[in-house]
Amino acid sequence: MTGGRDLRALFSTNDRTVSAEEAFTNRQAQWDLVADALAEHLRRISSPGFDVEDLEASRNNVIVLHGVGGIGKTTLSRKLEAALADAGDRPAQWGEPGWPDGRILPIRIDLARSAGTDFEQLVLTIRLALAARVGRPLPAFDLALRRYWEANHPGEPIEEYLRRGGLAARFGQALPEQMQSALGEAASMLALPGMVGSVVGQVTGALVRALRERRQTVRALAGCARLADLLEAEPDLDALSYYPHLLAWEIARLPERKRVTPVILLDTFEDVGDRTRRDLERLIQRVVWLMPTALWVITGRGRLQWADEGLQGQLDFTGPEAWPGLAAADTPYTRTPLPTTSGGRQVLVGDFAPEDCDDYLARRLSRDGQPLITDDLRAVITARSHGLPLYLDLSVMRFLEIRRTGRSPAPGDFDHDFPALISRTLADLTPDERHVLRSVSLLDAFDLPLATRAAGLAHEAPAMRLIERPFVRENPFGLWPYHLHGLIRSTIRGADDHTDDRWSRADWQRAAERAFTALGQQWHAGSHRDRLLLVGCLRQALRLARDHRLDLGWLTDAAWAYISDSVWEPIAPPDTGDRRDTAADALVELLSTLTRRQHEHRARTVDRLTTVLDARLLPAELEEMALYYRAKAYRDTGHSQQSRRGYQQVADGNGRLAPAARRGLAQAARLAGDFPTAHVAAQTLGWEGRHQRVLGDLWWLQGEPGCAATAYLAGRTEAEQHGVAGEAAHNQALRALAVAFYDPHQADDEIDLAHQLLANLDLRATTINTAIAALIRDAGEPALDDRIQTLHTELAVAGLTSMAPTLELAVAFHQAVLNEADALAATLARLREQTQNGDYAYYVDIASFMAGLPLPAGHTAPQWLDGEEATRSRWRMLVTTRQQHLSNRQ
Repeated sequence: MTGGRDLRALFSTNDRTVSAEEAFTNRQAQWDLVADALAEHLRRISSPGFDVEDLEASRNNVIVLHGVGGIGKTTLSRKLEAALADAGDRPAQWGEPGWPDGRILPIRIDLARSAGTDFEQLVLTIRLALAARVGRPLPAFDLALRRYWEANHPGEPIEEYLRRGGLAARFGQALPEQMQSALGEAASMLALPGMVGSVVGQVTGALVRALRERRQTVRALAGCARLADLLEAEPDLDALSYYPHLLAWEIARLPERKRVTPVILLDTFEDVGDRTRRDLERLIQRVVWLMPTALWVITGRGRLQWADEGLQGQLDFTGPEAWPGLAAADTPYTRTPLPTTSGGRQVLVGDFAPEDCDDYLARRLSRDGQPLITDDLRAVITARSHGLPLYLDLSVMRFLEIRRTGRSPAPGDFDHDFPALISRTLADLTPDERHVLRSVSLLDAFDLPLATRAAGLAHEAPAMRLIERPFVRENPFGLWPYHLHGLIRSTIRGADDHTDDRWSRADWQRAAERAFTALGQQWHAGSHRDRLLLVGCLRQALRLARDHRLDLGWLTDAAWAYISDSVWEPIAPPDTGDRRDTAADALVELLSTLTRRQHEHRARTVDRLTTVLDARLLPAELEEMALYYRAKAYRDTGHSQQSRRGYQQVADGNGRLAPAARRGLAQAARLAGDFPTAHVAAQTLGWEGRHQRVLGDLWWLQGEPGCAATAYLAGRTEAEQHGVAGEAAHNQALRALAVAFYDPHQADDEIDLAHQLLANLDLRATTINTAIAALIRDAGEPALDDRIQTLHTELAVAGLTSMAPTLELAVAFHQAVLNEADALAATLARLREQTQNGDYAYYVDIASFMAGLPLPAGHTAPQWLDGEEATRSRWRMLVTTRQQHLSNRQ
């Protein structure tokens, strides 16, 4: 639905065909909350046990709707007022209310500093609204108010005050007449002479004496137990804050036909004060407590802290027992009825959904009933807004501003930050809170220690206050629980900041350095086996280092820690498209390449790592990392010579990856069929060189998968002891492959364990090894062709050329078990083609051994560890054993 005319937009264009309306986008959930709470409130105050004078019972007559500046709280407050006052102003989708017509009196009070509302005006506004609706004096309150007025505004008629402040125009002049009538009635009740009866001091003095003496003549007011005390108290501002108790008492004794329930909407509550000056808040809270018959709907930027026991002494009524509805954390609204003691009365006014953003933009400006802002522009603005209504409003004004220049707005015009968002966000923050806000805008997420260190402060109090603001979102299950609203964050970092305490480029640079250092401190302080912390710190710090051209510092050690587990979580920050000419840029590309090689062709990995190395931006120890993984990628793509040269270069450098490179050289000897050299080398590798895995790779090729399985188990155990999850999974996948040759039943368990270890890892080659193990386990079973073809496709897509012969060997085992001579001949032909460069040539030998076939003429045999005949015999026995196993099952 739409509201009134949008005068600001209307006066921004000469085009009289443009219709500019104040668009109100549906806030169904908030209306449901207010409507349900009001229905429950009416049931409670009409129950026989309700006592308006009970000052000890807990209060559940407050709803708080809070959210970031510009989220639409004031618009919502106005719409709630209109909807409660007149069913005709209620959006159709809000539904029918559950209370009788005429019972509800909405009273909206804007507490914004610009509105100039003070405490006197707040109390007067409530009384004036009742005067206009009820149309009769409320003597207990009116006498106290008249006494206060004459003491604090001598010589100033209340009529003139109301006229000057605009309250008379809003509510009329019924109150002065009703106050005078109340004074006259009291004088008549007390039988005072006419002249005396017009002097409020004498009337109230006489009334107090009559109340104390319990005279029958004042029995109409005697039911208010605290009236005499309030009339005797010094008529100052503090006393005025207790007078609403008299107002509540008067409302409760109204005749049924006159009875109303005030719904008092206090808007812009953040302007009441701050966390250190609560004088006005204390007075307002007192009014809320003393008027339990009224439902209070408070809108502001922050949650109310009234249920916080730590505020005892600053406010009169505090703690969860006093305000049970304010004690619960924010939760999404549900249609579950709210009991009297329910929580959830503090609700975050959330961002618009994309469809609501589009509806808002379509309705704001139109011509001949059609949206003036086109579909493509609305889509761009909606995506950029993060659902913040203020951004939508500012974009509408920008749209009109661009049209005034004579050109049509284009989508690129709205890739724009508005400084007004900054001023709205910073408006009620202390200087320290602003400093923390700007500092954490550099971070994707943060906790209190990280925010404090990033801001360079010695105490956490500003950060503690900041996280209570509605533009700070909380994910209690995240590594760092807090993050800024997306649009607020991007605007603070990107917009032209014209505030008095704006930061210079040097300020932002120093803040980036502090945040970078703080992340390093958190990583060093945590357990170095905490993978989640490592990855989180790396992701944030890599972006800081790249965007602000920082030295690598602790990132070098963190990068080594990252690769040590072979887990490969996505880690690179989004690409900004900027120049890549720093060490941080190169490190981002290096780690991104190592991660993405699990999902792209290994030839692409070679190209990307070559680009990193050619740039020569990395320090020597990180260049070693790029060299080593390029050598691995060369091996995977079948480029053996380039792979060996890379391994040798890393091994000669004797750096952190030298043991791994020496393993690569040992494996190169194995690939060439020089098994004795590989076996000798394995004895010198140790854990760092993954000696057990190298031995396992040798043993199963010799036809001794049982020895290989034992070696792989030892390798997995070592990996688990060192906390290297990727290596443990890799050994387990190979163990499953070895066991699958001689014990299909045990292979089931080994394959299941491999899948468990791979569950949270991203290891493509290891996953394929596990699938090959399952193929070997099922050798001799029918209908394996589809699985074989799927694995061929996966290897081709991944560029894992070096694994293709192993898959063919598994196929040869299957065909040998089935005695499929023709199919096996085709497999042998493929193996000869795949191994013609010399690597894995012994797979031709093994496939021939499996089927009891002679070796091809001119074939060069490898150097078996105990000779060809023994090896041939073992491989043939594995086939015949499987055939016997399948025969026994039939």
